[in-house]
Amino acid sequence: MAGDAQCKVDFYLLGSPRLSAEHLACKLSMMAWERGHRIHVVAADDRVDALDELMWSYPEDRFLPHGPAGKDAAAPVRIGGEPPADADLVINLTPEPLTVSARWRRLLEIVPHDPAEREASREKFRAYRAHGLAPDTHEMN
Repeated sequence: MAGDAQCKVDFYLLGSPRLSAEHLACKLSMMAWERGHRIHVVAADDRVDALDELMWSYPEDRFLPHGPAGKDAAAPVRIGGEPPADADLVINLTPEPLTVSARWRRLLEIVPHDPAEREASREKFRAYRAHGLAPDTHEMN
């Protein structure tokens, strides 16, 4: 993991069981796309199709141009494994920390509400700090 001072890392803590990481990833992707970012959502293979489906309907009454990373390389929001070279904003939905790239402007981590799942996020927070990054946290209620 290469620490790059230019990459801003943000942790979004889900404060309620009614909030889902996938819905927040869609909302954050929409906001970033509207600001001109090239977004990549890192998700486990078994979650890519469900996230792809969700992005067709959420946020409601909005269109978020997206596609699975291997199938739609031209989409401004891509979903899959390793972020492509042109991504400048990455959303991580996996329990592992990512190797931060100098080309990223932002890395967004979504912390699940379930206490049992939060430990992986704590480890990621510590890993990023150990590599010279200064993550910020945001409570989502």
